[in-house]
Amino acid sequence: MSYLETTHNVYKEAALTPDVGLCCTTNPIWELPGLKIPRIMQEMNYGCGSTVHARDLTNNPKMLYVGVGGGMELLQFAYFNRSKGGVIGLDVVDEMLEASRKNFVEAEEMNPWFKSDFVDLRKGDAMNLPVEDNSIDVAAQNCLFNIFKSDDLKKAIAEMHRVLKPHGRLVMSDPTCEQPMNDELRNDERLRALCLSGSLSIADYVKALTDAGFGTIEIRARKPYRILDPKNYPTDELIYIESIEVAAIKDPMPEDGPCVFTGKAAIYFGDEDFFDDGLGHTLLKNQPLAICDKTAAALKALGRDDIFFSESTYHYDGGGCC
Repeated sequence: MSYLETTHNVYKEAALTPDVGLCCTTNPIWELPGLKIPRIMQEMNYGCGSTVHARDLTNNPKMLYVGVGGGMELLQFAYFNRSKGGVIGLDVVDEMLEASRKNFVEAEEMNPWFKSDFVDLRKGDAMNLPVEDNSIDVAAQNCLFNIFKSDDLKKAIAEMHRVLKPHGRLVMSDPTCEQPMNDELRNDERLRALCLSGSLSIADYVKALTDAGFGTIEIRARKPYRILDPKNYPTDELIYIESIEVAAIKDPMPEDGPCVFTGKAAIYFGDEDFFDDGLGHTLLKNQPLAICDKTAAALKALGRDDIFFSESTYHYDGGGCC
């Protein structure tokens, strides 16, 4: 049995018998005017964060969500695009698609604004999306890409890049791990399916996105997720896993490399009202400016003693240098 077959079976079981403990997210449930989320959707929230950000969802974007879970984030996305087929929900597991359909019926009863046909549920594979080129404004996946092995991950990211419109956004939440894992953990198909042993480092995760051509990366959150301990897992040391929320934007790749925002900021405190590096970065006196890692390195290389640089906070919420 391949690891993808194991994953299919895990989520088939989770569709037929909801498993609250399958994934663990500390995110609060969205509370917006007129939005009520059925309890069954909350129980089937098989993610490690949130991919729903209001600032991504203006002007009725066409949306794609891969790996539907119980439909909770699909319902949340539909809140921002109340049109027939405005959100495409894609999954390879028939039972998960059927569970979402049933959950949407309950959601209609609780939300007068919602119609099930706002969401176009389709069977499909993340590595071969049944979606046209350059047709999606916002694509999303939650706790899916970390399951894939390297070659399959490349295919899945390339497919997302293909279907997005220019400047479209791929919004994701996935577990990450900065510690090395032994081969027994890495090769355990069930642990991989459970979003544990496939976790990449943040640097490798970002590189996979930029290698696919995404010119701008935003790391929006970094949170505690799980522990793999020697008492319960085949490891000699405690392994700490975090989840990150990331947006990869289909911007053209800059000549000097991608803009990766990890939550750094620069503050100018010199004698003038502002500092301009002549490359499009203007720092107003005593006003923090969010900067990408590339710009931080370039400004630091100037050797000035009147600019302060923060460390990466791994929280970025728009604006800044690029």
